[in-house]
Amino acid sequence: MTPQLPVTIRHYRPEDLPVLRQITIDSFGSVALDQMFEDRLGVWNDRDWKARKADHIDDDCTKNPEGCFVAERDGEILGYITTQLDHANLVGRIPNLAVVENARGLGLGRRLIHHVLDYFRECGMKVAKIETMASNVIGQNLYPSCGFEEIGRQVHFGMRL
Repeated sequence: MTPQLPVTIRHYRPEDLPVLRQITIDSFGSVALDQMFEDRLGVWNDRDWKARKADHIDDDCTKNPEGCFVAERDGEILGYITTQLDHANLVGRIPNLAVVENARGLGLGRRLIHHVLDYFRECGMKVAKIETMASNVIGQNLYPSCGFEEIGRQVHFGMRL
């Protein structure tokens, strides 16, 4: 059994955003679709993959701030999870989840996922969705262990214009 990390999971606050952006940049490197595009197509618009990926967190926190949660210990943010709600189809989606490197392997990602699954249930969602890149070994193991089933695979294509 993984030891419980003494953390509090709370709602996101706007002042958390710079820290969430940094955790994102530090965590997603080798598994970020944006980096894969950049590796193949180069940098465009003078913005690298880190800026584009961090922008995703801005979007998540703007679109559904009440569905964004952070895990903190002694005032330090150790991880976060963001959500989207599709009320018409009753689908809750987890677009982003990240844990700082020194807190990985302690069950924090799992706790954030279970927290959000409860949030989805409270919001009346009937299905929860999360996706990951095939190269994300952590996600490939974590998500099924939290009850998710692999439904399908998607191939991403890109080209310079």
